[in-house]
Amino acid sequence: MEARNVIFSVVMVFFTFVLTYKWLSRYENDPVIVASAVILAAMVSLLFLSVDAKLKKIEEEISEKERSLRVSMQSVEREVREKVDTATSKIEDVRESIVKRGYR
Repeated sequence: MEARNVIFSVVMVFFTFVLTYKWLSRYENDPVIVASAVILAAMVSLLFLSVDAKLKKIEEEISEKERSLRVSMQSVEREVREKVDTATSKIEDVRESIVKRGYR
């Protein structure tokens, strides 16, 4: 959780309180409505912070899986390269033996 996000959440809750208090003071000053608006803003900001934390966790998991996949691909590439080199050398040996037989 970044400090910036927490600051934005606190500012959002504070200005929700101010806006609701000023708005309702013109008509009727009901503290339950003001408290409800502040709680609603706090819950919305906590929801945003929770979503942000979850997205960061998912991003880290994807990064770890990508790293693991890259290592696996390199390992498979090495194995395939070794097998292709072995097969190529065997084919080259067979070709040479056929060429030698043809010249005799």
